[in-house]
Amino acid sequence: MPENTSATAGLDLGGRVVLVTGGARGVGAGIVAVLESFGAVPVICGRTAPEPGAENGLPSRRPDFFACDVRDSAAVATMIADIVAKHGRLDGVVNNAGGSPFALAADASDNFARKIVELNLVAPLVVARAAHAVMAGQDGGGAIVNVSSVSGHRPSPGTSAYGAAKAGLDNLTQSLAVEWAPAVRLNSVVCGPIETELSHLHYGDADGVAAVGRTIPMGRLATPADVGNAVAFLLSPLSAYITGSTLTVHGGGEKPAFLDAGNAENRV
Repeated sequence: MPENTSATAGLDLGGRVVLVTGGARGVGAGIVAVLESFGAVPVICGRTAPEPGAENGLPSRRPDFFACDVRDSAAVATMIADIVAKHGRLDGVVNNAGGSPFALAADASDNFARKIVELNLVAPLVVARAAHAVMAGQDGGGAIVNVSSVSGHRPSPGTSAYGAAKAGLDNLTQSLAVEWAPAVRLNSVVCGPIETELSHLHYGDADGVAAVGRTIPMGRLATPADVGNAVAFLLSPLSAYITGSTLTVHGGGEKPAFLDAGNAENRV
């Protein structure tokens, strides 16, 4: 499906087949719902199938699900082949699967660190390579969006391996964008705190989530739909000339700690 670079094309993903890894819940489900609202044909993958119904933020019309461990290159190659066999092509990929539990570096095992880096850095490369093999040879090429984090751009205590992996993911995005242009575009969405059904694991109860929101200039955490809108733009014809870029979705970032620590009357 060729890129439409016309300014009048708008944010239209009509008919584009897009794989969202980890798309069954949380941020991934929000991305899927947004993509479908713009006319895309989303497909999702994960190690376990989502529960029946419309829970977790997925649209009522469930997308095709492919069982796959994205760290397994053979399984990923099979999944991509199955998607193309069913839908005829693959226009986009959203490398969303990832994350990390809290663990101080001095206490975590070497194996823990390896698994976090494998999931958040190596797996997106595995998926991107398999997708590129299809996209590079099809009419219109394709686009890949990597879901990254502000943890890769500032200290990430308690999730240091995750932060390092996300920093690597943003560099990987830039490198592959140069290697694979012009047929395949790659960009990353650098996310700040996002409110999902798992927010309590990081921020505590509703009061804790609200307190974190007050530290963000926009006054709240991002929603999965906020991330989905950014992803949709980077997959759309409107971004046909954008590759190797990072789009930061963090509500203005984190207020500098010194603003609250000092006692000067006139604060910037």
